[in-house]
Amino acid sequence: MKVKKILISQPQPVNGSPYTDLIAKYKVEIDFIPFFKVEPLNAKEFRLQKINILEHTAVVFTSRTSIDAFFKICEELRLTVPESMKYFCVSEAIALYLQKYIVYRKRKIFFGTGTVSSIIDTISLKHKSENFLLTVADNCKTDLNKVFSKSKFKHSSAIMVKTVCSDLSSLDINLYDILVFYSPSDVKSLKKNFPDFSQNSIQFATYGTTTLKTLKAAKLTANIIAPTPEAPSIAKALHNYFEQK
Repeated sequence: MKVKKILISQPQPVNGSPYTDLIAKYKVEIDFIPFFKVEPLNAKEFRLQKINILEHTAVVFTSRTSIDAFFKICEELRLTVPESMKYFCVSEAIALYLQKYIVYRKRKIFFGTGTVSSIIDTISLKHKSENFLLTVADNCKTDLNKVFSKSKFKHSSAIMVKTVCSDLSSLDINLYDILVFYSPSDVKSLKKNFPDFSQNSIQFATYGTTTLKTLKAAKLTANIIAPTPEAPSIAKALHNYFEQK
């Protein structure tokens, strides 16, 4: 079967696309259509978790979205975050984003190297007595809570953002030969928007083990999988797929 159209469930890339060569070489058409969006919880939704932010002495962030949501909720709850609050981020880029809300001071902002475990390394003995607030998403079963529990650090998990399925009612899903999914939420949105969806000749490309598991649970089959040693990205996985055709 000749592949003519591919749908990638992400926003259109802003600064160049890893798929440019794919389009030119194999003459395929690629559409970028997000299957879901992430929104911050409002104060009412947050209160249902019965978490007191000010009982904590440190906050842990793994995304810019959770930073926006945290300070939005604090504003809605009319909470003044004390200057003594410490912030631990998964990477330097996310830590720098804190400048949008607070004066950046290295003495209270710490960051890892991009992995959850690296956050633990930044805490070390110096900060182990803090009471940590872990900011998470409603669909995100990360290892964050596991590593904090294993390290025996005092902590609570607070959902700060929620995923909302996009309205895809105007989309003809059957026009596409390959659907590329990056998140379990993509699968959830597909099932919600197209309850009678049948895979038939449509092929799926998935990124990440949780996305693959969710697709299989929905009784759908992935034909193109990343990351693997041979295909660390979806773009490379698609290149390999076309090369084998």
